Amino acid sequence: MTTGAITPHIDVAQLVLYTFWIFFAALVYYLRREDKREGYPLESSRTVRSGGRVKVIGFPAPPPPKTFRLADGTTVTAPGPDRGSVPASLRSLGSGASSPAEPVGDPMRAAAGPGAYPKRADAPDLTLDGHPRIVPLRGASGFSVATPGTDPRGMAVHGADGARGGTVKDLWIDLAEPQVRYLEVDAQGRSVLLPMALARIDADRGRVTVRAVLGRHFAGVPQTARPDRITRLEEEQVCAYYAAGTLYAEPSRAEPWL
Repeated sequence: MTTGAITPHIDVAQLVLYTFWIFFAALVYYLRREDKREGYPLESSRTVRSGGRVKVIGFPAPPPPKTFRLADGTTVTAPGPDRGSVPASLRSLGSGASSPAEPVGDPMRAAAGPGAYPKRADAPDLTLDGHPRIVPLRGASGFSVATPGTDPRGMAVHGADGARGGTVKDLWIDLAEPQVRYLEVDAQGRSVLLPMALARIDADRGRVTVRAVLGRHFAGVPQTARPDRITRLEEEQVCAYYAAGTLYAEPSRAEPWL
């Protein structure tokens, strides 16, 4: 037999290869279970005879509950109690479970379609030292707009229709990842936030343009409970409002293209 051979048909290289295959399969199985700690079981639109909706678990099944200790000393158990979902204001246009539906009332606040959002904790995201992570620039010592650069404060904010919706009064920055997260806009006397990712700053014209909503919609953006911080739930509500505008800001956006 050659070097490394255990029998005429099995050698060390084969055992190492088979061991790796088994290890890799076990790793995939473990990771697939771990990524089901949140969001499972899925809730299907199908119903069962005894009432309720069909629960979709898939393979493998979610892992048993595990408690995680967070940096601020609190604990989170996952899988854990469902925080519940934000109910969507929808009206079905048919009799079947898969029939299309349309928002009821103000579609920008119906939590439907692109405006749907999860019910996250109503507490601010924190930095490693326990301070609110996203704060206005006016309250963040040591931070300023880089030069050379464009400072949008004082610029007019316009919607997709060209109408003016307000004026930028401040910037909200992320202390953990130094960057601008939101523009604070004075919209008819209300201070509302605009996600920076949706803003297009035109330094030459001295204005900020947002295609997701129209000028009149800025006055309806959900406000934060406190003027100097935003919670995770409030972030979802603000972003969902602008996301809803991509479909519901004007009737033509909800119509088919063809």
